[in-house]
Amino acid sequence: MTAKTAKHERPLSQAIRERRATPSFDGAPIPLEDLHRILGAGLSAPSGYNMQPWRFIVVQSDEQKKRLRAASFNQGKVEEASAVIVACGDADGWRKDLDLMIYQGLEGGMPEGYAAQARNSVPNYLSLFSTDEMHGWLNKNVMIAFTQMMLMAEALGYDTAPMEGFEQQKVHEVLLLPLSYWVVALLAVGHLKGPDKFDGGRFNMRHTVFAEEFGKPLK
Repeated sequence: MTAKTAKHERPLSQAIRERRATPSFDGAPIPLEDLHRILGAGLSAPSGYNMQPWRFIVVQSDEQKKRLRAASFNQGKVEEASAVIVACGDADGWRKDLDLMIYQGLEGGMPEGYAAQARNSVPNYLSLFSTDEMHGWLNKNVMIAFTQMMLMAEALGYDTAPMEGFEQQKVHEVLLLPLSYWVVALLAVGHLKGPDKFDGGRFNMRHTVFAEEFGKPLK
């Protein structure tokens, strides 16, 4: 199947407003240039201590998508999508990447005092995490990057489906993931096949937003 370029690039505000979780994809390949732009948006995300604990596995082959589908409660869109980005967090990433993070920071103007503080504060903080606390920290950081990738894909004219329906251990087995990896979510990317998902609506601000303290409306 021939690679299918994005339709057009949309403003971010439009991409946010019009995004839907796509129910079905046509499977046409994504040009590598567009895929790099989508991934680059994720790699540009902020993270705690700038430790960038995310790790992304891009699944595009028919055989691997079929195996991943079996690890994702047999959801058809996993196999139909042009690419599925499996977003993981590495619980040991801060141990391996601290020196690199500081080196790059110093190259970019990080003050020596900040670098010295980071050498102590990062391990002193993250080494105390329980497994559940580490998974929670990874979830928060990885989902920022995940969301930026999803919105970049939408801005480029692609359709997306964020997915949390999968079995952790089975995805580990399919992708041969290291033990320190924690699978956070799957992002299916491609072009819509058939009708788009209905507009489920969103709660208004009076329902979910408060001013200064709970219960006071934002005026």
